[in-house]
Amino acid sequence: MKVTAELVRSLGELAELELDAAEVERMRRDLEAILGYVERVSELDTSGVRPTAHVLDLATPLRDDLAREPLPVEEVVRNAPAHDERSLVVPKVLE
Repeated sequence: MKVTAELVRSLGELAELELDAAEVERMRRDLEAILGYVERVSELDTSGVRPTAHVLDLATPLRDDLAREPLPVEEVVRNAPAHDERSLVVPKVLE
């Protein structure tokens, strides 16, 4: 895939990054290299390879999913750094 400077600037805007001309060119080359590598990997014959989530064959211990009574609100907010009587108070993350 051909990565253009315009595409990099557009992606930068989506990520809210301010990129100068040198950064745009460097990222354009990097993205082209990454996509080229992905294209090469996708050409491999993986028909005999079992899908995995991890390179090691490890079992993930899971507890039973049981319905229980919720914790009392006072207990939930007791150790929070900021809270009102019934809610956790967190910093605003959206503009």
